[in-house]
Amino acid sequence: MKLVVQEFLTLDGVSQGPGSPDEDPSDGFTRGGWFVPHLDEEFERLATAWLGEADAFLFGRRTYENFARDWPKMTDHPAARILNGLPKYVASPSLTKADWNPTTILSGDIPAEVAEVKRQPGRELQIHGSARLAQSLLAAGLVDTLRLAIAPVVVGQGRRLFPDGGAPAGLRLVSHRTTPGGLSVHVFESTGLPEYGTYGADRATEPTS
Repeated sequence: MKLVVQEFLTLDGVSQGPGSPDEDPSDGFTRGGWFVPHLDEEFERLATAWLGEADAFLFGRRTYENFARDWPKMTDHPAARILNGLPKYVASPSLTKADWNPTTILSGDIPAEVAEVKRQPGRELQIHGSARLAQSLLAAGLVDTLRLAIAPVVVGQGRRLFPDGGAPAGLRLVSHRTTPGGLSVHVFESTGLPEYGTYGADRATEPTS
């Protein structure tokens, strides 16, 4: 399976608490819910189509607990059958019980265990949210695709998907689009380490008169 990371981001790179003010107030975050004003039917159709590519899901503990609390109750939502029915994996050294079936807890060497899951047949192993987990797996070279939905807002605080000191990664833009609500949706494929260069005279152009 391909490992696909799907994240909602602000223009300043924050991924924390997109869905509501109380979704994730950890570390004193008070500006949650920033993604909601920009949701529209076009993006919801796109997100549902992405879900249709999944054969399994991978979560960090916090995201898993939020999803496990909410999605079993949302049986009328078009995504409910997919999320509730497909295999789920949760990466957590502390979690001992997972009732949102079918769920497998990964608690040892997380990158190695995720690599083993990826070797199973299927299309996509999707990460939704779970930014810390996504960061660690990107650093381990296990992420194949990034789908980023960027909202036109700057919140000025919160955890960022790509923090200072994070591992470098090269990416190739596969597609991009905007939605009526102002979301900018970018899909990238991982290409390994970044390439670097120097801008010099051979690249400069003469000014036009």
